[in-house]
Amino acid sequence: MKHPLTAEAVHEQYDEAMTTFRKCLLSAVLRVDFGREADEFMRNSAVGLWQQDKGLTPAHVEYYNAIYTTGCPVPSILYWELCTQVNDYPGFQPPAFFQKMIQSDVERGESTSRRFSDDFVLMMLLFASVDGVVSEKEAGFINSCADILNDCCDQAGVSGSMKPLDIDEFVTRHSDGSVVETGQEDPAPSLSAEAEEIDPPEQTETLEELLEDLDSLCGLEKVKADVKSLINLVKVRNMRSEAELPVPELSLHLVFLGNPGTGKTTVARLLAGLYRAIGVLSKGQLVETDRSGLVAGFVGQTALKTSEVIQQAMGGVLFIDEAYSLINNDSPNDFGQEAIETLLKAMEDNRGDLVVIVAGYTDLMERFIHANPGLESRFNKYFYFEDYNGTELMEIFCSMCDKNGYVLDPEARDVMAEQFQEMYDNRDENFGNARDVRNIFERGVTRQADRLAAMDAPSREDLMTLTLADLKDDSE
Repeated sequence: MKHPLTAEAVHEQYDEAMTTFRKCLLSAVLRVDFGREADEFMRNSAVGLWQQDKGLTPAHVEYYNAIYTTGCPVPSILYWELCTQVNDYPGFQPPAFFQKMIQSDVERGESTSRRFSDDFVLMMLLFASVDGVVSEKEAGFINSCADILNDCCDQAGVSGSMKPLDIDEFVTRHSDGSVVETGQEDPAPSLSAEAEEIDPPEQTETLEELLEDLDSLCGLEKVKADVKSLINLVKVRNMRSEAELPVPELSLHLVFLGNPGTGKTTVARLLAGLYRAIGVLSKGQLVETDRSGLVAGFVGQTALKTSEVIQQAMGGVLFIDEAYSLINNDSPNDFGQEAIETLLKAMEDNRGDLVVIVAGYTDLMERFIHANPGLESRFNKYFYFEDYNGTELMEIFCSMCDKNGYVLDPEARDVMAEQFQEMYDNRDENFGNARDVRNIFERGVTRQADRLAAMDAPSREDLMTLTLADLKDDSE
């Protein structure tokens, strides 16, 4: 199942398509009519499309509010208003500007109206993707609307013709060819980049096994100690509660401070499993998101978008990377504040089964926390992730090689150890820690593949060995 576009991306595609089409209209009067009427017609058609499958979500509201062209009013419909429109949809009717377009085509011997029918089909398919599924009912609706438009062209004698829409070409199917029904999960679903749910630890993993996974991480000694202290604190609180002793308030929400590539997401995933193992959380999944996954570009929609992500995280940990971007001091009307207020309310209402971890650069995160009293009161535990030193970077690199079946020859090992130490000593604000290591590894594997492709029959040892030549551009 393909993941749907963001509302912002939908707006960009829609605006570009409609603006391009308007420019091709030769009649100035027709251009004005089209610019004034097209958005409303497209929004009404989207309502009819969504009536086919029911089951509206906040994402449908975002898509609806994304349907406007530059210079036209931006819609700000609310969820209940869209539901009402969908229920009351009267049926498809060709717009007034389309009839004028046909008349112009007949007089000029053109086929602009047929081109509009083509563009209409593409836009409808875009709107159908809001839930990641184009159902048979949705494809049928698009087909019937296109038939009505093209029948109008045929009856008027507009030149050209359009091949009927092949429903099977657009209907979403499973890998086995069966149709994906609306609301049905694909056997291998892909999740949003805006809010990515990272698989929870296997339910068979015990507390001891999870702590072993924590210990196996490279470096991060202070973070490991902090995690263990936190787990011990929670375990003792649980024992005091069982013994009917007073238990003071404890916030399990955390702030992760540090540069990119220092293992923050990995530790957050382990914490989610640890919290589940000691009974703090019911599921233990990790949902990772950032500003783009919480903030909508349209009035009134950020709360809905943020609430949807929070719902995914219930029973587990919500990890917000670069959380400081939710505070935009340059724009008092920025929607990030709405996301923060929604988040704070959810944290208050779901104390027993939701943990939030916010992460980012140290200085920026401190400013973020102190920008809102509600954030200060709920986030009072800080974990600092230090940069990996040269030895640790080399250890991470060797681990990547081991896990993927590669070995370094002695010369490459010596040179890369020196390079990683130099990377650490000369690091700046762009230093990517483990991310830089992974990039070096992947480039080395690519160069090795280019080198081996020129060999007649590379041996098993050749296939496994990374040489200095494979890593030379990174070591120079």
